[in-house]
Amino acid sequence: MKKTISSWIQILLGCTIMAAGFVYFINPYNIVPGGVYGVSIVLHNLFPSIQVGTFGYMFDVPLLILSMVLLGAKLGTRTIVAALITPFIMNFLSYIGYPNEEALHALDPSLLVGGLLDMTDHLLLTSIIGASLIGIGEGLVVRNQATTGGSDIVAMILQKYAHIRFSTGILMVDAVVVGFGLVVIGFGIGSADDVAQPSFYLSFYSLIAIFVTSRVLARVINGEKNDKLIFVISDKELPLLHKYILEDLDRTATHIKSSGLYTKAEKQMLFLVVSYKEVAGLKAMIKEADPNAFVVVTDAYDAFGEGWKELPSRNEVQPE
Repeated sequence: MKKTISSWIQILLGCTIMAAGFVYFINPYNIVPGGVYGVSIVLHNLFPSIQVGTFGYMFDVPLLILSMVLLGAKLGTRTIVAALITPFIMNFLSYIGYPNEEALHALDPSLLVGGLLDMTDHLLLTSIIGASLIGIGEGLVVRNQATTGGSDIVAMILQKYAHIRFSTGILMVDAVVVGFGLVVIGFGIGSADDVAQPSFYLSFYSLIAIFVTSRVLARVINGEKNDKLIFVISDKELPLLHKYILEDLDRTATHIKSSGLYTKAEKQMLFLVVSYKEVAGLKAMIKEADPNAFVVVTDAYDAFGEGWKELPSRNEVQPE
């Protein structure tokens, strides 16, 4: 029960963070970070009286049905909640962020929260901040086996049926959306007559936002990939090292009997995975146990099993 409640709280928190990223840092500047809400930003320019979140509802419904059919009923249930609540939060934050209907329709950043968040002169910064918030929010949602709808549903389908990584699928779909928006509308920072800031500049900020979102999303889901794989080869038995691994590190290792290819002499080899914080202490202990030991330290991209992560199921999202 606690795990389920925690999962739903994280989904709600993720939806809120994602909506805030759009409302305060993306939508007011017509940056298009792909997906359903990227298309919605484009359509809002054509129909200012309809908010970005409302357009999100129009796209999410058919994608939700597709999600339930292709990705399973359990994922579909969580996706329905996340996909329906995100546009609501987005519209709510927009209504309380702007002083009147005119400013809301125009998404005027100079009037957003009394002008405190006007970042018109810092578009690169707002692109990065907004994309980071979107990646964090979406990552929390996806990590709890849900999706906010839109391009992440398409990415999940691509992962399941085309074996394309989740973050790669997001990047592909979103890049197509940005290109389509640029061709159809030619929206931008300025107008066609504004030579100093031509409209196609916005596509560069949008692509930066897409890339940042995909990287942050993968980081939130996967966590830090900085565990280390260590091989220790020695002529000695190394009882002190064994005790240090078992008692001080509270870990285990695989002990393998081996022999030198040239000398044919019997050797002892230890194979273990530790966190990067434990590497320095382990190397010091190896030196104390056998200064002549041969040691290899390399990155462990993923570690599964007791004391580490559980092996993913067939349908589980794997962004990397």
